[in-house]
Amino acid sequence: MTKADVVNNISDQLGIDKNDVLATVECFMKEIKSSLESGENVYLRGFGSFIIKTRAEKTGRNISRNVAVKIPAHNIPAFKPAKVFINGVKSKVEVA
Repeated sequence: MTKADVVNNISDQLGIDKNDVLATVECFMKEIKSSLESGENVYLRGFGSFIIKTRAEKTGRNISRNVAVKIPAHNIPAFKPAKVFINGVKSKVEVA
């Protein structure tokens, strides 16, 4: 499912103009990005949390040069689904 599909589905369900829905979705994503960039996690009860994970420093390898490379500690955005969300997916999605 793409962002356009999400916008179309919401527009059809609520009877709101697609441009208004697109602006709302874009603003929602922008707010999540800016919150994470400022170091704040975003908690959506019943859906999940957009959190900042800290990756520890580690040693990697550049296989083309066969050299050890130091990868510094860094932060990455992550999504942690709520238990209700996880249980809903488990019960409704069939294993392929």
